[in-house]
Amino acid sequence: MSIPDDTNLNSTNPISEAMEAEARKYWKSLLFEGILLTVCGLAAILLPVVASLAITVLLGWLLILSGGFALALTFWSRQSPGFWWSLLSAVVALIAGVVLLLRPIEGTLTLTIIVGAYFLAEGVVTVMYAIQNREKLTERWGWLLAAGIADLLVAAIIISGFPGTALWVIGLLVGINLLFGGASMIGVALAARPR
Repeated sequence: MSIPDDTNLNSTNPISEAMEAEARKYWKSLLFEGILLTVCGLAAILLPVVASLAITVLLGWLLILSGGFALALTFWSRQSPGFWWSLLSAVVALIAGVVLLLRPIEGTLTLTIIVGAYFLAEGVVTVMYAIQNREKLTERWGWLLAAGIADLLVAAIIISGFPGTALWVIGLLVGINLLFGGASMIGVALAARPR
């Protein structure tokens, strides 16, 4: 058994040092962005129906933009292999975007079904992984099991309340994500603030 060298224990990672220097340099912009994300997250939590519809409309525009760019690139490189598949993919993105913009409530319903299915699948996979590897992950398998059960509970709430949950679930989940992301960014900014 070898004893670790003290120089290796005290050495720092140059990448993390560079990241810390950048965080100290731009801590105010990190703080501003964190506050902005937190406010947006709180707004989405307080107005989940509005947030759900706004996210659906934003996704519609993103699909139209990406489909339009893909269509242009497909015709620009029409001699390349897979032209017809690329064309089909671009057209599907354009149609999906237009449908989401023209029928945002139905789009929100569809997104809610997808989110519910995701949480259900993620929960089952995480629970099975935790159970199967409980002997290898002796200290962590309980956390994995808890995360899987939490995913299954979220899926149960979404699915059991459907279609009513479609009005608020997307906005609420995005709001929670923004809130935690903003709070963590505020924490990083305050920790990086020059003393």
